[in-house]
Amino acid sequence: MGKVVVPAREGRGIRVGKGEVLRITTPRGSQCADFFAFNAQNTQEFLSCPHTWVTNFSMVPREGDVFLSQYRRPMLKMAKDGAAGAHDMLITTCDQFRYEFFGFVGPHANCSDNLVTAMKRFGHAVPHVPQAVNFFAKSHVAEDGKLTSPPNPVAPGAYVEVEALIDLICVVSACPFDLEVDGWEVSGGHRHELSEIEMEIVRG
Repeated sequence: MGKVVVPAREGRGIRVGKGEVLRITTPRGSQCADFFAFNAQNTQEFLSCPHTWVTNFSMVPREGDVFLSQYRRPMLKMAKDGAAGAHDMLITTCDQFRYEFFGFVGPHANCSDNLVTAMKRFGHAVPHVPQAVNFFAKSHVAEDGKLTSPPNPVAPGAYVEVEALIDLICVVSACPFDLEVDGWEVSGGHRHELSEIEMEIVRG
């Protein structure tokens, strides 16, 4: 399979076989990629951020770290980080209700719906939307515990490579968050135009 382009505000999926390496790139920089992974043989098993961070003793994925499922089974390895560690596993996947919380009126594209639609294209329902790994996003936790997501420092062409440890269906959403919320810019919010994400199997 060739390069898969994930348009701004949308989501796309890709099958990744055991041993294959998937590269995820932000061509124009700053754009956050919400990343999900499911066991291709049993899509009820999915990548779990909480189980991953407590096992790796880090809330930021690093080269060599292994992403685990909710059953604490290895699913992927962070093979290469070409984005200088600007990633996040704390911010939960955005949904319609998140935008309403911030005062948006009417339907808004969101990563939860993007995931559900992408998995439907593979013939699978998603009864539970997991917390995504937010590649190319940089959250910050202050000493008093306050959580913010300032504009990220990711350069154009930054990428990550993940190696599948089992057969997977992976989904990326080019996060649609674009509201004017100070301290919660995610992909740059209103300060930067949202853009595409690219996925490509490069080895395996």
